Amino acid sequence: MGPSRSFQNLLLLLLPLALALCSAAASGEASRRFWVENDTFWKDGAPFQIVGGDVHYFRIVPEYWKDRLLRAKALGLNTIQTYVPWNLHEPKPLSWEFKGFTDIESYLRLAHELDMLVMLRVGPYICGEWDLGGFPPWLLTIEPTIELRSSDSTYLSLVDRWWGVLLPKIAPLLYSNGGPIIMVQIENEFGSFGDDKNYLHYLVEVARRYLGNDIMLYTTDGGAIGNLKNGTILQDDVFAAVDFDTGSNPWPIFQLQKEYNLPGKSAPLSSEFYTGWLTHWGERIATTDASSTAKALKRILCRNGSAVLYMAHGGTNFGFYNGANTGQNESDYKADLTSYDYDAPIREYGDVHNAKYKALRRVIHECTGIPLLQLPSKIERASYGLVEVQKVASLFDVIHNISDALKVAFSEQPLSMELMGQMFGFLLYTSEYQEKHSSSILSIPKVHDRAQVFVSCSHGDVRKPRYVGIVERWSSKTLQIPSLSCSSNVSLYILVENMGRVNYGPYIFDQKGILSSVEIDGIILRHWKMHPVSLNAVGNLSKLQLIMQMTDAEASKVSIYGDSENKLQDVSLYLNEGISEEPAFYEGHFHIDSESEKKDTFISFRGWNKGVAFVNNFNIGRFWPAIGPQCALYVPAPILKPGDNVIVIFELHSPNPELTIKLVKDPDFTCGQ
Repeated sequence: MGPSRSFQNLLLLLLPLALALCSAAASGEASRRFWVENDTFWKDGAPFQIVGGDVHYFRIVPEYWKDRLLRAKALGLNTIQTYVPWNLHEPKPLSWEFKGFTDIESYLRLAHELDMLVMLRVGPYICGEWDLGGFPPWLLTIEPTIELRSSDSTYLSLVDRWWGVLLPKIAPLLYSNGGPIIMVQIENEFGSFGDDKNYLHYLVEVARRYLGNDIMLYTTDGGAIGNLKNGTILQDDVFAAVDFDTGSNPWPIFQLQKEYNLPGKSAPLSSEFYTGWLTHWGERIATTDASSTAKALKRILCRNGSAVLYMAHGGTNFGFYNGANTGQNESDYKADLTSYDYDAPIREYGDVHNAKYKALRRVIHECTGIPLLQLPSKIERASYGLVEVQKVASLFDVIHNISDALKVAFSEQPLSMELMGQMFGFLLYTSEYQEKHSSSILSIPKVHDRAQVFVSCSHGDVRKPRYVGIVERWSSKTLQIPSLSCSSNVSLYILVENMGRVNYGPYIFDQKGILSSVEIDGIILRHWKMHPVSLNAVGNLSKLQLIMQMTDAEASKVSIYGDSENKLQDVSLYLNEGISEEPAFYEGHFHIDSESEKKDTFISFRGWNKGVAFVNNFNIGRFWPAIGPQCALYVPAPILKPGDNVIVIFELHSPNPELTIKLVKDPDFTCGQ
């Protein structure tokens, strides 16, 4: 028996609904939409308040990405904001990196899995206290010189090429495509740099080409008329967000924000709500009061404004990627610390059991009703104790081993680091001059950033040059060189350190190395030889056969025959006797019994001077306890391993006299005070 007519009629009535449901299912996430209307953010048809925070994937070891995002979520955040540093992803022209620290797609997918939205700051300039504001330093080698952050055609073509790689990778992760990205930022605080609207329009055009018209693009500028006038592009329907000092009354600034957005499209948003501040070497560590920070956030959130905490979690400037700032001129140079803790609620090492985290969490819950998740457990840290280190070699012992012969260059005048292909770290410049009977005056009018000067007689012991002094970008550029009474010319050695490129302001075109002529007693030195110092394989230094590199005079002090074990110990004693003022490599070892004993730790460099440290060949950053305030460098547990762990220290001056370091549980920001 067939179905009754009434049942058939019911089927006919239900069929359109079923087809509609099937169509919706087939379209997947087609209904997903994020937009601004009636001065309110909307997500999927409902009003939405952004409670966000910056958590930068490139400042966290990838093994800890999930941990830090979960801590941000437990703070009450529903959105993560992050920059994308061009220099990490294209370290050399057309050489693309998207693995490990640079696997941005995995980071964005992880945020999505944790039900967090993303505001993506794709630059091309990011600032962020990051080397060169995120620009690849090879941009500084292009001739004719390009104008960064402008409509310069060569610069725009390179931006187009970079975004042509990046933006197609993130397009599938846009909110309308089922991903977490609700907004994409164009440039960063351009209004405090320039007023080239054609440049901003071009960036919008490129972004729309790859990302479509549905994604909300936004700019961020300081909440003042001049900044907003120069940095916003409302005619392109780009949302203008503001940032401002947490001591400011936010609502008059949000009212000003309306003038730089289209009517009805000015949801109040502080896209950088400062939970702390940056610190330069030589300063006291920047801190802000937890209670006043929470009150400032409450003034925004409890009136339905939106805010993004800068930073929610700061992280670490591993390697050579810290940025720097300048004052009234480019010589007034201040490099940022290795730590980017920022006094953020989630500390550099992940701690959330602190007053600021708890105060901000309370306010977020009170103002938004976002449920309080259980506080994440404390991350265990270990004190592995005292570690003895041994001098492996002076820099001058091994310069030919750690300087690629194919990259050593000769030139009439000193070349910049960038032209030498030495984008980070150190470059050794050498030349000769004829000595006078009395002392001489060395002048380097322009050095970026810090030079150590050594001399030796050209036909003497060139492996042990005599230390003369330092020439710094921010201080006097002359140095008195004592007479060596050489029978030949004097060899001059200048080791220059790139301490981090300027990331903000008018002096961002910040080349490194010796950028001027070098004069001895007013006479220009010529015929320079330049050795790029490679620190990529410092873990192999102890394997070098240093005995064979000694001069005859040195070798006569030890025997390389007989009992090899005893003789090697003799050599080690010889290398360590006497602590001189010279750049040198030191090595130490500590043992971890098992995988479960691997824990976060800090290496304390109290008693040391200045340099760079490596753990298991990973560059954990710069130390400078002689000036402070940072005394200890953070070592995340994933860098460690069961068994033997190797620490290599490149000390630029003289080590701790006891030749020891300490692996401790807690950070220390009290050096140099």
